Amino acid sequence: MSQMPQQAALPKCPSCAEPVEPGDLYCGACGYDLSVVPAAPQDQQDHPTLTMTGSGTPGSGTAGDGTPGDGTAGQASGVRFDRPAEPDEYPLQAPDPRLAAGAPAPADPAQVCVACRAGHVDGDGYCENCGHAQPRERDHVERESGPVAAVSDRGLRHHRNEDAFAVGHTALPDGTPAAVAIVCDGVSSATRPDDASLAASQAAGDTLLAALPRGTHPQQAMHEAIVAAAQAVNALAEEPATAREHAPHQNAPACTIVGAVVTPGLLVVGWVGDSRVYWVPTDRGAPPARLTEDDSWAAQMVAAGLMSEAEAYADERAHAITGWLGADAYELEPHTASFKPDRPGAVVVCTDGLWNYAETAEEMSEVVPADAAARPLHSARVLVGHALDGGGHDNVTVAVLPFPAPPQGAGSA
Repeated sequence: MSQMPQQAALPKCPSCAEPVEPGDLYCGACGYDLSVVPAAPQDQQDHPTLTMTGSGTPGSGTAGDGTPGDGTAGQASGVRFDRPAEPDEYPLQAPDPRLAAGAPAPADPAQVCVACRAGHVDGDGYCENCGHAQPRERDHVERESGPVAAVSDRGLRHHRNEDAFAVGHTALPDGTPAAVAIVCDGVSSATRPDDASLAASQAAGDTLLAALPRGTHPQQAMHEAIVAAAQAVNALAEEPATAREHAPHQNAPACTIVGAVVTPGLLVVGWVGDSRVYWVPTDRGAPPARLTEDDSWAAQMVAAGLMSEAEAYADERAHAITGWLGADAYELEPHTASFKPDRPGAVVVCTDGLWNYAETAEEMSEVVPADAAARPLHSARVLVGHALDGGGHDNVTVAVLPFPAPPQGAGSA
C-alpha cells in the first residue's frame, strides 16, 4: 500500500500565519496574495527538512534534486492549490475495478442482530451468534383502503406470521361503493404456509376488485375469488419431480380463506376452512351473529349431533380442518352466503388467532369497539390487542368493514 509523503516545515502566510508551500501564489486559508510578498532573507527562510522527492540538507536551501531553493514556483516541490493538478505531479488514483461497468457493486454490510447486537444475521433471518429470530416484514402489518382496514400480527408464540390479508374498495357499475376483505391462514403442518396464505389473499383480492366493477354479482364474484385463490396455492406445489427427492415427505402448501364483500344493501361472505366472519350491529341491543360455519372436526361432530358445541371445541381435535386450499385438498368446495342486514353495524373477518379468545358471537360483540363501523382501523388494532393480551398463542389477523358501505372517499379514523 502506498503512503502519503511526510510534510515538511513550511513558510507562513504574512496575513494569517498559516503554513504555505514555496511557490504558492495565494494563501489557501485566507486568500492572501503571496506574489506581492518578497522572498525572505536566506537566513530567515524556514527550509523544509524533507521534500516530496528527497531530503535536503538542513539550512542548505536546496530541493531534493540539489538545486538551490529560492522559494520560486516550479523549483520547490509541494502541493499546488492555486491551479489545476498536473498529471506529472498528481497522478490520479486508478478506478476501483469493482465499480466498472457490468461489475457488481460491493456487498452491503452484514445485518447485525437486534437482540445481542453482536452476531450477524444469516439468510434465514436468524442470528449466527445467539440464534434469535429477527423481525420480519410480515410480523406486524396494518393497512386500510377507503372504509375497510385490517391488521395482522405474528403473535407471541410463533416464529413467523403465516397469516395474510387483502383489503380494497371499488365501485359497482351503477356507481355504488363496495368494500372487500380477504383473510387467509396458512396451515402450519403444510410446506410454505406463509407463501400459501399470501398467494391466496392476493389472488382472491385481485379477482374481486376486477369482477365487481364489471357487474358480476358479489356472491358469484366471491366464488370466483376463492377458485382463483385455490389455483394460486396449487401453483406453489408445481415443482420439478426431482425437487421431492430431497424432501419426499413434504406436503403441498395449504391455507384457509375467508372473505367479505360489503355494498350499500348487501353483505356477502365466502370461506373454506375455519376462519370466520362475524356480524356486530352498531346497536348492541340487537343480536350479533357468526356468518360462517367451520370446515373442522368440531363442526362436523356438532352437525352430526354427536357432541355439543362446547364438548366438540374442548376436544384436542377441534381445530383439525376438513377443508382447505392446496394441491392435496380432497376437493374444492367454496362456501358463499349473502345477507341483507336491516341496520348498520360492523363486519369482522378473522382467523382463529382472534376467535380463540372470543368464540361466540356474543363474546365477539363484547370486545368489538362500539365505534367499529366508524373507526375500522382502530377497531382492528383493538381486536388484535385483545388476542395478544389473551396469550397470543397463534398468528392473529382481523379485518373490519362497516355496513352499509359508505360513499366513496370515506375512510378510517
